[in-house]
Amino acid sequence: MKIAQVAPLWERVPPPNYGGIELVVSCLTDELVRRGHEVTLFASGDSQTLAHLEAVYPRALRLDPNVKEYAVYEMLELSQVYQSAAQFDIIHSHVGISALPLASLITASSTVHTLHNDFTTDKRKAFSYHKKQPYVSISNSQRQIDLNYIDTVYNGIELADYPFVAQPSEPPYLAFLGRFSPEKGAQHAIAIAKQSGWRLKIAGKVDIQDSKFFEQEIAPLIDGQQIEYLGEINHAEKTDLLGNAAITLFPISWQEPFGLVMIESMATGTPVIAMNFGSVPEVIAHGKTGFICKSYSEMAAMIPLALELNRQTCRKHVENNFSVSQMVNGYEAVYRRIIKDRIESNGCICAPNIQF
Repeated sequence: MKIAQVAPLWERVPPPNYGGIELVVSCLTDELVRRGHEVTLFASGDSQTLAHLEAVYPRALRLDPNVKEYAVYEMLELSQVYQSAAQFDIIHSHVGISALPLASLITASSTVHTLHNDFTTDKRKAFSYHKKQPYVSISNSQRQIDLNYIDTVYNGIELADYPFVAQPSEPPYLAFLGRFSPEKGAQHAIAIAKQSGWRLKIAGKVDIQDSKFFEQEIAPLIDGQQIEYLGEINHAEKTDLLGNAAITLFPISWQEPFGLVMIESMATGTPVIAMNFGSVPEVIAHGKTGFICKSYSEMAAMIPLALELNRQTCRKHVENNFSVSQMVNGYEAVYRRIIKDRIESNGCICAPNIQF
């Protein structure tokens, strides 16, 4: 198949530090190339990929202080994609609502949209207007509005990139990894650490819109001893943080569509204690790879039980459910179904390089 992957421009593919969507796009794109597909990746020019790279802008927009209007560059990216739409059997968009208008107008190829985020009130209106376009959810819980869902395909990671750690480091600590925004729950992780007396290591990026929250709610609680802040860490530092932790905390307060950090933690062997929101029950095997809780006080209470969980079971759970291979199998099936439906509806003869 000839496939276009359309990535956000905010981060490079794969991201050097934090960037869940871009990491997923990177794993998906490279594995499709390994399987013999002809893949073009539309992304920032500093991206690294096995596919043919169509550079929309020289580097990730987040790194360029001269970029003030992200939407302009996203429009340029989509213009570039759809001007060459006839070259592709399928266009796979990871950029959300901005691709919907052009995708609805182009008949030369089909576009499938992976939904990586939640639905705000305004976004619900846009998606509902384009509800017949094909969509892929990344968890069943994400299906909050009526759309043409083709399938749910869970995010996957490359297990070789996450070394298994049989025993956490001493002295033991809890880990938190994520954006420092209120809904991600770093403030709750700190409260849990203080309630339980545990050391806590926290890491992640602070977006501009969250800087006030970080300065007022997080920074004053960082003492460098019980609560240690590591900043925005790279991949090697991330696997070290998660793998050597006794437990990873996932104290979210929103309907998380997937939560990549949960499978990243379990891949290293570290169990996860999380709040029961969004995809959490689909990702964590309760009582086996972590615990799903109804309150932050319950999360603190589950720490002794989580310490008894088998770390190899955590790793195996990711191998069995959230590998790159399984993710790409799912997307290949989605692509073939969409292309087949288009061919049947248009009365076209199937291209010889596409097998159903």
